[in-house]
Amino acid sequence: MWRSQAFSVSHADGGAFQGAGLRAFFEYRDLGIAGATGGRFGAHVIRAVPGEKSPAAWHSHTLDFQMVYVTRGWVVFEYEGKGEHVLRAGSCVLQPPGIRHRELRHSDDLELIEITAPAEFATHAAEAPA
Repeated sequence: MWRSQAFSVSHADGGAFQGAGLRAFFEYRDLGIAGATGGRFGAHVIRAVPGEKSPAAWHSHTLDFQMVYVTRGWVVFEYEGKGEHVLRAGSCVLQPPGIRHRELRHSDDLELIEITAPAEFATHAAEAPA
């Protein structure tokens, strides 16, 4: 029910990107959704750190929902049983809970929005799928 959520507004000119996120080759800007929903949902803008590359490590997340929408640039993900996918501006992917995946490469101008449930979740290193 909406009453268990607080009103929240986030503006680009007031939001700062932080480098202390899940991946060192990305910067994150919190959109205030975690605070407004008591941590039930999270949303942030992620952008590439120019010149930094992904180690292409397989991993999975313990969460209930993860959606990625690319707003600028491109990124190549590989998913267990689904192969490689090039996501460009306007591309959207729903990553099912626990699916093994890895980010292979991205453009220096990559920017995307990620929405998760819950806001905080565990990430686990994973073996490459057979």
